Amino acid sequence: MNLWKAITGSDLTREWKTFEVRAAALPADYRVAWEEIKGHLFPYSDFTGRNLQPILDGALRLLEETAADGQGIHEVLGDDIKGFCAALAGGAGSRSYRDRWREQLNDNVARKLARLGG
Repeated sequence: MNLWKAITGSDLTREWKTFEVRAAALPADYRVAWEEIKGHLFPYSDFTGRNLQPILDGALRLLEETAADGQGIHEVLGDDIKGFCAALAGGAGSRSYRDRWREQLNDNVARKLARLGG
């Protein structure tokens, strides 16, 4: 990837469009699951979302293959799509952006309090 694509994010836009075209070809229940997967994975994103690209590609590939095999969406993902997404992102202990922000805020407050007390 060249610097210009990294700065402008044009590579991400192209990949997102490709994902959406692929998802549009899925059966209706699979498309609903795809939207839920995207929504549940976004909290695990970094600032740009680049870290989610391979994860989303893998999830979409799973949906495409199982739809082609004729499996139902509940056979593939079960009833816990949020848990499925947490496992994709690296497990239940994965840090979301909220966790990182909370840690940063706590560190900043602790530093300020240390300056006031010392």
